Amino acid sequence: MILGAALVLGALALLLYNRLDARRAAAAADAALPQLLEQIEHASDTSERGIEYVPSTQQNNAAEHYSISMPEAEIDGYRYIGVLVIPSLSLELPVMSEWDYERLRIAPCRYSGSIPARNLVIAGHNYQGHFGTLYQLSAGDELCFFDMNGERYNYAVDAIETLAPTSVDEMTAGDYPLTLFTCTVGGQTRLAVRCVSTDPLPYDPSSW
Repeated sequence: MILGAALVLGALALLLYNRLDARRAAAAADAALPQLLEQIEHASDTSERGIEYVPSTQQNNAAEHYSISMPEAEIDGYRYIGVLVIPSLSLELPVMSEWDYERLRIAPCRYSGSIPARNLVIAGHNYQGHFGTLYQLSAGDELCFFDMNGERYNYAVDAIETLAPTSVDEMTAGDYPLTLFTCTVGGQTRLAVRCVSTDPLPYDPSSW
């Protein structure tokens, strides 16, 4: 009985910790969001240049990790590349420019790729206020990304995949301009949301 009671108390303590950690993470993301949105709004009023896509003939070499630059902004010592908006989940989330476990406890992070290379991968914890509700998405759901130049990029969910935690290559594989991923509850698997662009590609002379 004593062992059973100890296990129950341990489970309750873990549940309480996870909930408090999720609230802390949501508060951290919410604190950065207004500052990012203000900078994005200002940039959209003053910028006349959109992003330059990398021609398809160059994407294979340019797609490694953070090799293609994106505009960034620094807030409280962390650098961000923009804001991800998922209307069907009522989510507006800042996205950091690089990932590690400390940054993931604050906001979703760029895991690899970029918008110019059309292979951006964003990782997020399964906190309720971060990527914990991605499983509720369906094919066709719309989402968008605002970069720090004030440019908006529109996407739609194409597929949702369940991957093994060790499937690193599979996570970044495929011809998707945007992928979102998170761990499932318990960390046994990873959920990957594959998205296609709904924006027309800009004129690319190299394609002629």
